[in-house]
Amino acid sequence: MHARTPEQTAFADSIDAFCRARSGTRAQRDALTQNGTEAHNPALYVQMAELGWLGVGISSKYGGSDGGMSDICLFAERIAYGLAPVGGYVTTVVAAGPYAKFGTEAQREKILGGITRGRVEAISISEPGAGSDAAAITCRATRTPGGFIINGQKTWCSNAHIADHLLLVARTNTSSSRHEGLTMFCVPTGTAGVEIRGIPTLNGKDVNDVYFTDCFLPESAVVGAVDQAWPQLMAGLNSERLILAATMLGRGRRAFDDTVAYVKERKQFGRPIGSFQALKHRIADLATELDCCELLLYRVAAMADEAPERMLPREASMAKLKATETAKRVALEGVQMMGGYGYATEYDMESHLRATVISTVYGGTSEIQRDIIGKTFGL
Repeated sequence: MHARTPEQTAFADSIDAFCRARSGTRAQRDALTQNGTEAHNPALYVQMAELGWLGVGISSKYGGSDGGMSDICLFAERIAYGLAPVGGYVTTVVAAGPYAKFGTEAQREKILGGITRGRVEAISISEPGAGSDAAAITCRATRTPGGFIINGQKTWCSNAHIADHLLLVARTNTSSSRHEGLTMFCVPTGTAGVEIRGIPTLNGKDVNDVYFTDCFLPESAVVGAVDQAWPQLMAGLNSERLILAATMLGRGRRAFDDTVAYVKERKQFGRPIGSFQALKHRIADLATELDCCELLLYRVAAMADEAPERMLPREASMAKLKATETAKRVALEGVQMMGGYGYATEYDMESHLRATVISTVYGGTSEIQRDIIGKTFGL
């Protein structure tokens, strides 16, 4: 395990105790999630806000605690391990970055202050024709007196249905290159002309299509500089990848611990199945991989804390790639070692599998992460 400060150790212990008390049993989690159909429980989230946890990476000026990336990752890891149904946190903390770096003072007070009080935020980038190729965005923001008119469709927008605002990326200029002419906007989800429709998935209600039809946004909705969203997005990708890596490290560790508990208890041929070499060696390999993920993640998080303006494309992509692929492998191996029970909804393993499989797709697929890493070597 990586070294933690005494304060971080106490923080992690507090999160673990909270999760054991409020979401530690299957019955508690079912009650909080409408039997697993909802990924986010607002009341539980507000309780975390009241403890000051949601502002861990936010300036004290806006109600936060001035923590760094290592602290954010620690929180994301422990709530994922504790299976706390607060799925709104990841998009919220990722959205906080652009507002903190590029937003106006009014935007920071509204968005960052709201986050510390338990508000959920979301980011709207992907489109039907713009996924991994984010520069292919066509959702259009056309200038009009006093602001912009938005028309177009976004998709795979996580948490749009529970968010107060969408951090929208739209095209404001078609005469420049693909990576230019994009602008960020702060869009209240109740704005006229915004329609949010859920997309049914294996993981329940978490992603959405968002349609913009003659949606008017005032000039004050612009986040940062007009036509400069691409470099603003690039500045925040390190944070997103590290937070996703931390979340999957937590989920992977939970899947691992659930597997170990099962193979110690389950007996076949007169002894616990974990005592058979075939399973014992799998457990050893998974434990080693998870420790590698943890060391990589927190090393990169420390680098980000030491120099917040560094891009770290290679290191952040490595952390995201390693953590998500490892978590998926742990869950798949867990299903295999638990046999039919790993497939049954009676146990958590099948939900671990659903949660980890998609992690190698969102936030930049594993293939995209490998491509980014390769490019840093001049390939």
